[in-house]
Amino acid sequence: MILHGYWRSSASYRTRIALQVKGIDYEYAPVHLVKDGGEQKTAAYRQLNPAGLVPTLVDGDFRLNQSLAIIEYLESVQPEPALIPKDPKQAAIVRMLALDMAADLQPITNLRVLQYLTGTLEVSDSERLDWIHHWVKVTFAAFEQRLHAYAGRCCVGDTVSLADICLVPQVYNAQRFGVDLSSFPKVLAINDHLQGLPAFVAARPEAQPDADS
Repeated sequence: MILHGYWRSSASYRTRIALQVKGIDYEYAPVHLVKDGGEQKTAAYRQLNPAGLVPTLVDGDFRLNQSLAIIEYLESVQPEPALIPKDPKQAAIVRMLALDMAADLQPITNLRVLQYLTGTLEVSDSERLDWIHHWVKVTFAAFEQRLHAYAGRCCVGDTVSLADICLVPQVYNAQRFGVDLSSFPKVLAINDHLQGLPAFVAARPEAQPDADS
């Protein structure tokens, strides 16, 4: 498998975690989202992903975009260790928590949205930062409450799931932008636990070959 991604992309990050948790060997193909106007905008990359987003997974003659679709594919081709519980209710809870991060928060704080704010809409850097802080806190406040109902050491019980894989990149982004997360102790405790696991260590943005490039 080949994973086309960017070291600091949260969608790429969650896909790397899934690959590491499942122990799947893959080749990493960096796509720089800023250099030369963004390599994701080149004709060659648009052939892989017409939306010009990362990640893209290539598995032989099969290619797939959208990180959650990629992770569901990995779950199908290599079911163990499972990232989605077999029990229908537990599976729905895991997916709900994952979507809190991947559908509600990540899209409105990703690079192209932020570039549109400061570029086309001419929002100031301080207003852009206010935007990020506002949406992180709104989303994490609800997420923290959910965790009190479902969490153990991980988001749902004590087993790593899709919910954890989606949470960690958003905590990373929040901390990168200086968001005060002290009001979310359960989020921080789970993140600290996960960051000590080998798969999460290997998937960290700073551990990637294109880090700081």
